[in-house]
Amino acid sequence: MVNNLRIVSFLILSIFFCENSFAQLDNQHTVGVRFGSATGVSYRYSLSENRALEGILSVQSSSRTSRFRVVGLYQYHKPIADNFSWYYGFGGSFGSMKYKAYKNAAGEHIDSSSDLLLSVDGIIGIAYDIPTTPLSVSLDAKPYLDFLQESSIKWVDPIGFTIRYKF
Repeated sequence: MVNNLRIVSFLILSIFFCENSFAQLDNQHTVGVRFGSATGVSYRYSLSENRALEGILSVQSSSRTSRFRVVGLYQYHKPIADNFSWYYGFGGSFGSMKYKAYKNAAGEHIDSSSDLLLSVDGIIGIAYDIPTTPLSVSLDAKPYLDFLQESSIKWVDPIGFTIRYKF
């Protein structure tokens, strides 16, 4: 518990001390494809040199469920080195989850059903702008707290890799 408190304190202090440094978001618009457990399309709109809004439309499917989610995030970008930056932010999402019909171990038929998804989302990641090209790549974790399903925080599921075109 003490180690977790130290880590959180260090992160909060580093965010405040880095407040005056800016990651140069040199393009106002980016579109991309996000890969991970949920695959989707990403659009980022830069509000200033170090702040942006991002929208993600994602789909995920397995043998028992299929999910569609719309995510909105407000992000802060900070430089690490030339062409490298890190970012963090917060937002929310909504969507739907469909449970597919199946037969259980006893042979009983279970009908399909669907539920509404609603969550509070966070994001933290690193980005690399590929020099002399209009492309960038990023790797991030997007944990979220689902309100309506399990009321639990998802930490590992939302890790993603995004390739973006800047214009």
